[in-house]
Amino acid sequence: MTATPGAAAPGATAQEAGAAAAAGPAYAAAGPASEHAPPRALVLRALGLGDLLTAVPALRALRRALPGHEILLAAPERLADATAAIGLVDRLLPTTAPGRAVPTRLPWSGPPPDLAVDLHGSGPSSHLLLQRLRPRRLYAFRHPGTPEIAGPRWHSAEHERDRWCRLLRWYGIPAHPADVHIPAPPCPSATPGATVVHPGADAGARRWPADRFAAVARAVHRAGHPVVVTGGAGEAGLARRVAGLAGLPPGSVLGGEQDVPFPQLCATVAAARCVIVGDTGLAHLATALGTPSVVLFGPVAPRLWGPPPGGRHTALWHRGPGDDPLRPGDAHATAPDPRLLRITVPEVLDAVDTVCGKDRGPSQK
Repeated sequence: MTATPGAAAPGATAQEAGAAAAAGPAYAAAGPASEHAPPRALVLRALGLGDLLTAVPALRALRRALPGHEILLAAPERLADATAAIGLVDRLLPTTAPGRAVPTRLPWSGPPPDLAVDLHGSGPSSHLLLQRLRPRRLYAFRHPGTPEIAGPRWHSAEHERDRWCRLLRWYGIPAHPADVHIPAPPCPSATPGATVVHPGADAGARRWPADRFAAVARAVHRAGHPVVVTGGAGEAGLARRVAGLAGLPPGSVLGGEQDVPFPQLCATVAAARCVIVGDTGLAHLATALGTPSVVLFGPVAPRLWGPPPGGRHTALWHRGPGDDPLRPGDAHATAPDPRLLRITVPEVLDAVDTVCGKDRGPSQK
């Protein structure tokens, strides 16, 4: 099968769901399509929360271009609530794979997809996974291992949001990398106006030391601002340590034993004064919700994964002499990256003042 550039996107725009309650998608394996069922489009993005959020501009472009299609997203089941809240696909096709690996199979049955879109990687593993479903059309980057795919070239120096929008534009679908926003959650935050401190990340290379996060949280708290320390599954010890070292009151930790339910996490970030976070999924959530953020980078440059430029977000990064300009370190190493350790507590506090304004009392957005 050969993928060829498609026609320009239709002029009609599909109405996007505004919230999880309105979206109401089903999350199950793709069963057989009935004779009168709409055509189905399958999007592969079987990664984490940050990866899902950086794909929002591409997913929104597909939703607009395919108003008559049922769109299924192949992604881990733990992203079901986030996918529903974004409201751009109709169903989640649950996948399993270790780490950031390509799944070995997809739970698909029935007729082949009308369209398959590889938003997972450069191939060929992800290409072959989708090709096994025999889609009528396949949108993907070209790769020597799958020469039958006549897609655009992969650019390793490209920002993640730009990359997937460029892929779709090559196939005739208008897509805009700045179209990152997701709907505000319908539920209220229990801590409106709080500064959210998120010390975790899925690799030690991207975890700023806990004592430095605690020093930042302590200074913010002493300035009169409530502070919430968030943690993902398995990060309870880290979150409690930061809160304890910072001298925060009881109840200041959210999550840690398990992931914070996405509606609650989304509401907390949406109503936050500011988010202080490493290069991980919560940084992308702050971007998507328009919440001011200070994002700490180490082994990977903000140019590849950072927030959009502008006054609401600050990315801190200190590349050393002779370092690779984009990927000077190992993003999956166990020890904090040297570039991350060059970021100081006063520097982070100055950045918080910059994105939030130098107010010295409690505030709310």
